[in-house]
Amino acid sequence: MTEVLAPAAPAVALTRSGRPRIQRRALHGVLLLDKPLGLSSNDALQKAKWLLRAEKAGHTGTLDPLATGLLPLCFGAATKFSQLSLEADKRYLATLALGIRTSTGDAEGEVLERRDADGITREQIAAACAAFTGEIEQIPPMHSALKHEGKALYEYARQGVEIERQPRRVTIHEIAIVEMHAATVTLDVRCSKGTYIRTLAEDIGTRLGCGASLGALRRTGSGVLSLQGAVTLAQIEALPDAARASLLQTPDCLLAAQPEIRLSAAEAARFLSGQRRRVAAPDAGAVRVYGPEPRAFLGSAHITAGELIADRLLTPPEVAALLAAPESES
Repeated sequence: MTEVLAPAAPAVALTRSGRPRIQRRALHGVLLLDKPLGLSSNDALQKAKWLLRAEKAGHTGTLDPLATGLLPLCFGAATKFSQLSLEADKRYLATLALGIRTSTGDAEGEVLERRDADGITREQIAAACAAFTGEIEQIPPMHSALKHEGKALYEYARQGVEIERQPRRVTIHEIAIVEMHAATVTLDVRCSKGTYIRTLAEDIGTRLGCGASLGALRRTGSGVLSLQGAVTLAQIEALPDAARASLLQTPDCLLAAQPEIRLSAAEAARFLSGQRRRVAAPDAGAVRVYGPEPRAFLGSAHITAGELIADRLLTPPEVAALLAAPESES
C-alpha cells in the first residue's frame, strides 16, 4: 500500500493548559475499512480519522450498524472522487433466516411470525432468487435512513408511525447460493446502489411461502474495490502511529476501471490549470489522467472529439504529495 501524506508533524502537542492535543495532518488516499458490527458508518469514519490524525475525510455511502464489511474511506484529495464509489454497484453476503418474520426485517426486530422452513429445498431458493434477478421495484423499509420531510424513516418507525413510500427501481445483477444450514441460507448478491438487502430477504421469504428476515449482512465489494487489503479498526490501532498512513491506497484506486491517459510534463501542467488538451484517443465518458511520472495522478476527465476535458483535478500540492510518497508494496 502507499503512504500519501504531507511532511510529518509530532503526533502529540500540548495546549497552553498542558493537555495533549492531536496534531492533524494532510493525508491523500483511500482506506479500505472492514467495518465492525454495531458501529455506524460515521462513527467508523470518525474513529479512523482520529487514528490516522487526518485533516479531511469522508465515507462513500452508509453501511448499517448491523452490517459488517467494506466501507471505503476517502482522505484529502480522494474525497473529490468519493461519488464514484457511492454510485457503484455493490456486493454482499446476506444470511437469511427462513421461516422468521420480524418487525424490522432483520435480527434486531421483534419476531412477528415463525413458520416451518425445514422442507425448503435448494432448488426452491434458487427459483425464488431468480424471480428477483434483473431490474425490480422495491419499497424502502420503514427501518431505513431514507428521509421524509427531513427525518429518517426509522425515526417514524420507532414512534409507531407508518409513512407511505414510493417504490424504487433497482437492479439485482446476480444472486448465488453460497451455503445452506437448516433454516438459514447465505446468498452472494451483486446489485446496484440503493438496493435494500433486508427487503430482498423478506421478498424471497414471501416468494418461498415461509417468510424470512435478514440474519446477517456483510458487504464484500463496492465497484472495483473489495475486501482484499481491507483492515479493521483494531488492526489500525495496533500499528505504531508512524506506520498507520501506509495503509492508504492512492486516490486513483477509485478510478481503476477507467482508461488511462498519460501526458507529458508540459501538457500535464496545462491540464492541471484547466485547459483542454488534444489527445490521440477515442471518445470516452470517463478517463483517469496522469503526468509522465508513474504515480503522477492528475485527476479525472472525459474525451470528446479528440479533446481531453477535465472533470475533477488535484491541486499541484496534492500531486506533489503523491509523488513524494514511498513506492507501494501492494
